[in-house]
Amino acid sequence: MFRVLSLNNISVRGLERLPRDRYEVASALSNPHAVLVRSADMHSIDIPSSVIAVARAGAGTNNIPVSRLSARGVPVFNAPGANANAVKELVIAGLFLAARNICQAWDYARNLKGSDAELDVAVEQGKKKFVGYELPSRTLGVIGLGAVGVEVANAAHLLGMRVLGFDPQITVQRAWQLSSGVQQALSLDDLFSRCDMVTVHVPLVEATRGFVNAARIRLLKDNGVVLNFSRAGIVDEKSILEALDSGKLGAYICDFPTNAVKHHPKIVALPHLGASTGEAEENCAIMVADTLKDFLENGNVRNSVNFPEAVLPRTANSTRLSIANENVPNMVGQISTALANARLNIADLLNKSRGELAYTLMDVDGQVPAGVLDQLRKIEGVLNVRAL
Repeated sequence: MFRVLSLNNISVRGLERLPRDRYEVASALSNPHAVLVRSADMHSIDIPSSVIAVARAGAGTNNIPVSRLSARGVPVFNAPGANANAVKELVIAGLFLAARNICQAWDYARNLKGSDAELDVAVEQGKKKFVGYELPSRTLGVIGLGAVGVEVANAAHLLGMRVLGFDPQITVQRAWQLSSGVQQALSLDDLFSRCDMVTVHVPLVEATRGFVNAARIRLLKDNGVVLNFSRAGIVDEKSILEALDSGKLGAYICDFPTNAVKHHPKIVALPHLGASTGEAEENCAIMVADTLKDFLENGNVRNSVNFPEAVLPRTANSTRLSIANENVPNMVGQISTALANARLNIADLLNKSRGELAYTLMDVDGQVPAGVLDQLRKIEGVLNVRAL
């Protein structure tokens, strides 16, 4: 019986993937094996030593102490792409909000006073202030071509926009999904200098913090637009405000209201609506529940932000060993030696590494005595050992 601590309300569709005869899921559990989370901040809580996996029903993991968990050999899973369509639709809506001054025009109309005849006059006089432009005449730059970025780029291309993409770490899978009409930018500066509108779809890490800054905004075409539906810290807010006030920028559309931006006439700040659809919540919950279940039962790793991808079909009549360790030389040799000394045969093996972490799946013929597991745990650099 696996015990799963849920720190937020998780869609029932997702929880249904964890059968009640093998899983106990609750918001208060002692010694949980895993944690399911959406928005709860885990940085300030004590994560029990019993936890061997953390799974977030969403894409970003800024609310999870990934480094601390990595040091314990605990994988952190997310649901990349499960909410991609929801975010894409909001970004495309953001393009229209900026191009046609929709929010400002709506605010103007709802504050009109007088008779209907007087409103007609005011509308005809006032609408000139909200003249916009059509998207096919503009170039959009998409920074980050992951699940969301690829969908945004493809959708904008279908709207008739010229689209430039930049992502030096694009995967083969995403490259296959990207429309052939999306052009490649050679660098961030190259992208900004050729675009009217720029949208960012990258995680918030030290390298991306504030990288939409004053210098890059100056490269944009005049009356340009910046859209940020990723994380607030990716865009330097002070630079945005200065560019809007100087007239260099025409609009900033984001999902992160602050006191500095929420009342600015050229800013539309939404209350973090990117993944706020029923479909996205269900998709994220289903994906992450399936991922967590496969790890707990089979040791397979998919969609982890800190562990390498590692999927090995089960061998019949064997015990599976799941071993997380520091990525240092001779780890597999030491593990294999310990098994050989116990006269245990390895039927199948998969070893993968990612940065400072390595992960090994082994199918061993028959049962593995507890004493052998203890020997494996004593190997210097081994972080976590499970027999499944």
